[in-house]
Amino acid sequence: MGILNKISRLRGRDRLIVSNNRSFARFDYRKQLADYTYVVFDTELTGLNLKNDEIIAIGAVRIRDLQIDLGQTFHYYVKPHNRDHTRATLIHRITPQQLEEAPPLETVLPLFLKFIEEDLLVGHYVPIDTGFLDRATRKLYNGTIANPSLDTMRMAQIYKRMVLGDYHGSQQVADGRYNLQRLSTELNLPYFEAHDALEDALQTAYLFIFLVKKLHSVGITTIRELFAAGKELAPTARIPDGV
Repeated sequence: MGILNKISRLRGRDRLIVSNNRSFARFDYRKQLADYTYVVFDTELTGLNLKNDEIIAIGAVRIRDLQIDLGQTFHYYVKPHNRDHTRATLIHRITPQQLEEAPPLETVLPLFLKFIEEDLLVGHYVPIDTGFLDRATRKLYNGTIANPSLDTMRMAQIYKRMVLGDYHGSQQVADGRYNLQRLSTELNLPYFEAHDALEDALQTAYLFIFLVKKLHSVGITTIRELFAAGKELAPTARIPDGV
């Protein structure tokens, strides 16, 4: 009965989701971090409520061999179903006209999933972005993608703890010290405008490459080692200010 139920569930899911899940069924977490290809992405949202808020922009850039591939970028505005998002559009500097003329998520999401393919995902406080992405794929495809995701905010915590020896500061996420722009300025990384999906993705990409190289110096060279180091940190109790 259990096998029949599983087959029934698989038949009800889109082939894209089934194929994606099979690709990662035996994912190798022991490879060097530099050996994977990544899609660094960011979503702009009308708010942080998974039930009521929506994606209004997706930006992404690909990383190969720990180098940003500027020829491989993705950027779309997304027309929300609820048009009453004036405050959010002001924050993101997206005009109502841009959203009115944008394609709906039902059009943009398949393009983004095709762009991702079987690459690993990277984001800054990535649970927010993957949460909205998972909700969208459940709605459209009756399932979620299985691409592993890496969080540059958690990586920055590990960096401050293991490389800089800042055991207390590495736990403090609610005071804005792990804000993407603040971290990038602190680490002398190239600066991009905040609250633009593609520019935030590029900012995150530079941060990710920096952190991978720095963590390599303390023996964190694989995803398995990175995840193990992350487990030693206290769980994030709330969403950090200004992520």
